[in-house]
Amino acid sequence: MLSLKIDDMTELRLLQDEHAAALFTLTNQNRHYLREWLPWVDDTRTLEDTRRFIRAGLRQKENENGFHMGIWHQANLTGVVSYNYVSREKRQTELGYWLGAQFQGKGLMTAACRTLTTYAFDTLNLKRVEIRSAIANAKSRAIPVRLGFTEEGVVPQLEWLYDHYVDAVVYSMSVENWSKLRAAQK
Repeated sequence: MLSLKIDDMTELRLLQDEHAAALFTLTNQNRHYLREWLPWVDDTRTLEDTRRFIRAGLRQKENENGFHMGIWHQANLTGVVSYNYVSREKRQTELGYWLGAQFQGKGLMTAACRTLTTYAFDTLNLKRVEIRSAIANAKSRAIPVRLGFTEEGVVPQLEWLYDHYVDAVVYSMSVENWSKLRAAQK
């Protein structure tokens, strides 16, 4: 099973069937909060819905076109970070993520995105990582900014969110820029 250590208290683990109950509980506890920005919340009503999500991520991993990782902090599942897709042809991916409200403000998602960005470049040999976030989702947009991603522009009406479209900001990181940022931090 794929596992990536972030620090002594935090790691990313490939989501497996045995994580379904914990993930469903976390989703349920944060349903109202998550629904503000995530279009899949209303379609995740049962434990079986969560199992389907996990299995879809495992199929993506098997086909080498993405995967879903749980974020564990102090042995608690706190959220999810994913490669929404991996294009081997274009050598790029897009990160998607969410964190339970009670776990925000600890730098967990920034660290998780940093880890998966490094993994994309160092292990998967990709050249580009994207993050897309709704314009009004300030907390989500802060993560790529904190990590040094470049804001590329706005995609109008990118996603249908229950009863309206939302515009999204696209951020990107190239392997060359990531290498420079890492070298500057040493």
